Amino acid sequence: MTTYPMTDEDRQIQARARGFVDRDLIPWEQHAEEHAGAIPDDVRRAHHDTAIELGLYAMNMPKELGGTGMTMLQQVLVSEQIGRVTNALGWCVHTPPAWAPDVVSDLQMKRWILPTIRGEMHECYAITEEAAGSDVDAIAATATRDGDDYVLNGTKMHVTSFNRAAYCFFQAKIAGGPNERAHAMFFVDKGAPGVRLVREPRYTHTYPDTHAVVAFEDVRVPATHLVGAEGDGLDFTYAWFRYERLMIAARCCGAAERLIEEATAFAKSRVQFDQPIFSFQAIQHMLADSLTELWAARLMTYRLAENIDAGVDVKIQHAQCSMAKLYASEMAGRVADRAVQIFGGRGYMRENVAERFWREVRVDRIWEGTSEIQRNIVADQLGKRGVEPLIG
Repeated sequence: MTTYPMTDEDRQIQARARGFVDRDLIPWEQHAEEHAGAIPDDVRRAHHDTAIELGLYAMNMPKELGGTGMTMLQQVLVSEQIGRVTNALGWCVHTPPAWAPDVVSDLQMKRWILPTIRGEMHECYAITEEAAGSDVDAIAATATRDGDDYVLNGTKMHVTSFNRAAYCFFQAKIAGGPNERAHAMFFVDKGAPGVRLVREPRYTHTYPDTHAVVAFEDVRVPATHLVGAEGDGLDFTYAWFRYERLMIAARCCGAAERLIEEATAFAKSRVQFDQPIFSFQAIQHMLADSLTELWAARLMTYRLAENIDAGVDVKIQHAQCSMAKLYASEMAGRVADRAVQIFGGRGYMRENVAERFWREVRVDRIWEGTSEIQRNIVADQLGKRGVEPLIG
C-alpha cells in the first residue's frame, strides 16, 4: 500500500475508503448472503449516508455539481477498496454517469442528474437485448419521432439495479427520418406508461440489485428526453463502458487482495500433518502466484488511471481499459479459484469469503464486454497503432 507513488490526499482517500469497507460493510456480508443479498433498511440507509459523509459518493462528478471531483486515480483507489467486500454491499458508493454533465440539457440536469449526484435517486441502463449483447449495434429497440415526442419500443435484458432505479437510460435506433437506424439514448422514468417489468431472473451472485428483463411498449417521451442528438447514443455507451471497465479492473484488484489476505491467514492457522498448511510448497506457490498477478494487475490499473488523468487520447484509453479489464478480471478468477482450493471444504461453503468471490468475480469476465471482446478491441488498436502507443 506504500510502494506506489501517491500524494498524501490520495492515501487519505484510500484509507478512508478502506476503513469504511472494513468497519461498516464487511461485517454484513454473511447476513446479506443468508437474506438474498438484503440487509436491514436502517443499516442500508446508514451505509448510503456514510458514503456521502465520507465524500465517496458521486466521486466521479464535478465539485460544482455536488460531486467530490476525484481524479481517476483516486476513483480507482476507492473502487479497489469497494471490491474487497462481497454481496454488492459496496454499491452504496454510487457513481452517476460521468459523461452526462457535458451533454445533458438544463432540464435533464435538474430533473435527473443533480438528484442522482445528491443520492436522492438512482439510474439504470437499458441497453442489452436478447439478440444484442457484445454486438451493441444489433439492438432492435426503436425510437420513432411523433410530433414533439418519441415513441419507444423494445425489450431489454440484464437491466442492472432496475429495482432500485428511478429512471433508465434507454438505448434505441431511430426509426424513420434522416437518421434512420442511428443510435439514440433517452431518459425514461421507470413509472412511465408502457414500461413493464417482465421478470427478475436469479443470478449466480447474491446481490440485492436485480438484473431485470424490462419491456418498453409504446412508451411516449417528450423530445426533451433525448440525450444529445440522434446518432450520439453509442458515444455515451462507449464512454460508460470505458469507465466501467476500469472500475471493474480496480474492484477485481480489491477482491484479489482480500482473497489473498484471507487465504494466507487461514493457511497459517490450519494445521494438517502436525504443521500449518502454509508450510507446504503447493500452498505457498498458489499464494505466490496470486500475489504476483495482483501486483501486475494493480500496476496496470493505477497507471491507466494516471494516463486518463493526463489526457491520453480516447482511442488509447479504449484499448488500455480493455487490457486492464481483461487482465484483472481473469486474474481475479484465478485467485478466487486458488483461494477456494486452499480453504478446502470450507471454501465451498457460502459463509466463506472465497466461495462468494468465486461466484461474484466470474461475471467480471462477461459484463461491460466479455474477455473475448476486450481481446478484439486490443488487437484492433494494435493493428491500427502498433505497440508503442498502447504500452509506451
